[in-house]
Amino acid sequence: MPIVVITGLPASGKTTRAEQLRDYIQSKGIKVHLISENETVPKALYEKNACFEDSQKEKVVRGDLKSEASRHLNQEDLVILDAGNYIKGFRYELFCQTKSARTTQCTLFCCISQEKAWEFNIKRSGSDLLGEQTKPNNSHVPYSREVFDSLCMRYEEPQSNNRWDSPLVVALPEDNLNMEDIYMALYETKSLVPNLSTQNPPLGATNYLFEFDNVMQDIISEILGAVKIGAFGQLRIKGSSTTVKVTTSMTPMLLNRLRQKFIRSTCRPSQTTQTPLPQVPQLFVQFINANMTGC
Repeated sequence: MPIVVITGLPASGKTTRAEQLRDYIQSKGIKVHLISENETVPKALYEKNACFEDSQKEKVVRGDLKSEASRHLNQEDLVILDAGNYIKGFRYELFCQTKSARTTQCTLFCCISQEKAWEFNIKRSGSDLLGEQTKPNNSHVPYSREVFDSLCMRYEEPQSNNRWDSPLVVALPEDNLNMEDIYMALYETKSLVPNLSTQNPPLGATNYLFEFDNVMQDIISEILGAVKIGAFGQLRIKGSSTTVKVTTSMTPMLLNRLRQKFIRSTCRPSQTTQTPLPQVPQLFVQFINANMTGC
């Protein structure tokens, strides 16, 4: 019935997460179709790095992935699309496809630093095997430095305020994947309805979410600016009577993870009223302080 679109930098653990999720959903008696870029690329007779050096080859692979996902979309099974899915336009196409099939969708973002992803990548030692007969899988083939850097540069990170990326689940390498959250997002929410692309996304009006997110982004920028110059301690944020305690552990990745958590906790689909924007700085600062305790 639903589809999980997995996305992330190269070597960010997407296949590991896909297999974990597949095993969990199968344990509930649901049939799962795991569609992997690692198999689609060699099946098309492309070597891994050669594929991502050629935009036309990439386009063929994306078309194959989309067709395979479409073929398995139905009212019963789960489709997991294990690929980079780094182009937001392609994720939007998948969203439209899901909506047309009257089913649900969830985006799983494997969030990792570029440096850590490269560490994972260079530990790989496989080689390309091509063709359908051998059932090839190139997940253990490392990316070249040039291809890795190019894919990282081109990567368009998912945003929870984009309806095609929502609901968005963020997983760091050290996290235990919250399977129940994903299951609830897929099976305990209403299916997408065709021809409603002009209506509001589940979390609220697009303009509201855009402004809501901008407030948080500004606060994060202020905090990171203080970290950069070593101004640790209490920092007063415009619009908040509560100060935020700036520490050395406040990294862009950590603060953006808190931002995603705050969005999920504040903009629930069940809410009938929106949080007034002037209250967001105070609430977000309090949320950061509460979640940074002990960090």
